[in-house]
Amino acid sequence: MLMEKKEKGEKIHLTLIDPEKSTPKEAYEMVEIAKRSGTDAILVGGSTGLYESLTDEVVKSVKKIGLPVILFPGSLGGLSRYADAVLFIYLMNSDNPYYITGAQVQAAPIVLKLGLEYIPTAYIIVGYGGSAGYIGRARPIPYEKPEIVGAYALAGCMMGAKVIYLEAGSGAPKPVPPSAVSLSKSLLLKADYDGLLVVGGGVRSPEDALKLSEAGADALVTGTIIEEDPTSLADIISAFKFKVLK
Repeated sequence: MLMEKKEKGEKIHLTLIDPEKSTPKEAYEMVEIAKRSGTDAILVGGSTGLYESLTDEVVKSVKKIGLPVILFPGSLGGLSRYADAVLFIYLMNSDNPYYITGAQVQAAPIVLKLGLEYIPTAYIIVGYGGSAGYIGRARPIPYEKPEIVGAYALAGCMMGAKVIYLEAGSGAPKPVPPSAVSLSKSLLLKADYDGLLVVGGGVRSPEDALKLSEAGADALVTGTIIEEDPTSLADIISAFKFKVLK
């Protein structure tokens, strides 16, 4: 469904729900708001505190809203048979091989048994990094080094990722720089990449969203906004999709 939107020239917004931070009821209410605001799909996941039954309950709750639910696991506890798909993530700039291949080897048989659609995802931590960067032992790429971000994105493409995910981290003081997004996009276009360039973390305003959209991001992920200031979500989504501020 997401690739169909890209092929039509549409921008994509995904709302991230962290089961460790939200009860199933709270998650349901947030997803109701996100759907009304124009989000296209729900990501469920987090870096700490997850276990299977907790993830299951949140996934089952938010699926009632009728949007696609994609797992965004930080550990094996982030997997659930009730989701529609899973981002099969490898953290490209981790210093720990476990987060590049080890966790994936453990997860692969489980994903197969659960019958989940798996989406190979090159996950790249930029700047702040947050919990994902700390837990994943990443060396966050400095904000002022877009050429390194671009090289990682291109490597992810050449390694077969269907999603290239540039992550500033939950609660980051600022998003991934538009310069890093635009350089990554230009390199991916030269390589005839047909997947999604996704950006997340640190987006707090329509202006942030618009800059990332204009830089070439195919999809935007927001999570903190729906927890702290849900009334601003519709404007952020509209800006990213060029429906306002253009």
